[in-house]
Amino acid sequence: MTASTPDLPTIQRGTAVVLHYEVRLPDDRVVDSTFDAEPFAFTLGDGSFAPMLEEALIGLPLCERTRILLTPEYAFGNPDPDMVHELPRSDIPNHLTIAIDDVVEFSLPSGEPVAGTVRAINEDTLTVDFNHPLAGLNIQFLVHVLAIDGQTCETPE
Repeated sequence: MTASTPDLPTIQRGTAVVLHYEVRLPDDRVVDSTFDAEPFAFTLGDGSFAPMLEEALIGLPLCERTRILLTPEYAFGNPDPDMVHELPRSDIPNHLTIAIDDVVEFSLPSGEPVAGTVRAINEDTLTVDFNHPLAGLNIQFLVHVLAIDGQTCETPE
């Protein structure tokens, strides 16, 4: 990470940011990346990233390229056993074929969608984990800051 200089803006809460990012697992498998696509534009604090990922961006200067290593408590959290539920198989539409490790979308009583990972399938029930799929994992968060509040890098790569 480079030290910021007074003439370069830094990412703060409420700033408009454009960046490329990549989320990798410890074995370097890429989970998500914008490096081969359009950069990601957002306002810090709008919920575009998990709160802890947003915290990791605060203070990064314009044009910064860095790799941030995050333990679970600073990334997607540790798995919460209370987020694993046994549900009736009848909650899954008959036309839907499911397998262990499939991510299935359910509707909360409010109608809001929520995704869960199928962990076990029995005749009458399924065990579904509603923790974030990356909960409990160390991650690498690679970032290249391209613009902050409309000011851009002279030579964005």
